[in-house]
Amino acid sequence: MFHDIPRPILARMQHLEAIDARDRVDGTPRARRMRQVPPETGRLVALLAATAPDGDWVEIGASAGYSTLWLALAARATGRHITTFEVLPEKARLARETFRLAEVEPLVTLVEGDARDHLARLDGVAYCFLDAEKEIYGECYDLVVPRLVPGGLLVADNALNHWESLEPMIRRAEQDPRVDALVVSHGKGLLLCRRV
Repeated sequence: MFHDIPRPILARMQHLEAIDARDRVDGTPRARRMRQVPPETGRLVALLAATAPDGDWVEIGASAGYSTLWLALAARATGRHITTFEVLPEKARLARETFRLAEVEPLVTLVEGDARDHLARLDGVAYCFLDAEKEIYGECYDLVVPRLVPGGLLVADNALNHWESLEPMIRRAEQDPRVDALVVSHGKGLLLCRRV
């Protein structure tokens, strides 16, 4: 999966990594920055997705599509498809450009809008990657967990670097009898939840 990344995907990943690195130091306003996962988190997210049982793959918070590219590698290797949500029109435009240039359009459906307006219609979610505004994590958790298939995974980014705002949701997940939950100190911290 990672040994032979197709050139169009790799080129777009490198392009977005360069923009993200520049955005973090040049004063680009937070809302306009890429705010994407680092490459090592992208690899872990893809590896976890590749182990998910049968069912739908969902990403909440596409931004410019960087993490979606990692998921596309896993989808390509396993014959899956990803539905990704992005609420900001400018980021959705960038994500569409990313998917076109990386040649992953057959693997990805981009939904422009608030994922919370769509999640209740999903059923049979095998994998969900959550990397959006932190104030919606709790609502997304409440919408996704009942829709996870047995063995399905919910992976939420920023569990450590946004601990103060995410602690109530994380504590709730750790006590939720529907899932096994664990925070791992990889990258900025990931909350891993597996439906029992």
